[in-house]
Amino acid sequence: MMGKTLIAYFSRKGENYVAGQIRHLEKGNTKIVAKKIQNLIGGDLYEIKPVIPYADDYDTCIQQAKQDLNENKRPLIATPLPNLEGYETIYIGYPNYWGTMPMHVFTFLEEQNLKDKHIKPFCTHEGSGMGHSESDLIQICQDAYLEKGLAIIGSNVSTCDDLLRRWV
Repeated sequence: MMGKTLIAYFSRKGENYVAGQIRHLEKGNTKIVAKKIQNLIGGDLYEIKPVIPYADDYDTCIQQAKQDLNENKRPLIATPLPNLEGYETIYIGYPNYWGTMPMHVFTFLEEQNLKDKHIKPFCTHEGSGMGHSESDLIQICQDAYLEKGLAIIGSNVSTCDDLLRRWV
């Protein structure tokens, strides 16, 4: 019998860099992809919400994210961590911030027991792909089975259904 699936993701609405310009998004791109995955395979959704959210303003947000990365911070998560017992597969979604995952995703992963879990990362970006996030995941998820990740251009999330179907 297959275990349950969790789709955990960090996403940010507000000002985002999309198709070469700053646009206001009502929903973050990674959240849209996470919900599409849930529609395809079922599973439980968990949003990694920061205690202190990044600024709505794009330029301020990327500076905050850069500072978190440079200081190797592990920012607090507002939503209680899910109990991963019984989950076999964990999809982990995030936007590419400075070549890797937002530091909140590091917090989430490092505070979990990932032993023998199948980890399937997906990333939204505007040209930088997965960056070095898969290398970072190899370090964090040493006791897990890390599967090949999927990078989706943020401005293409509304039309990525076929890509997702082939990947999930």
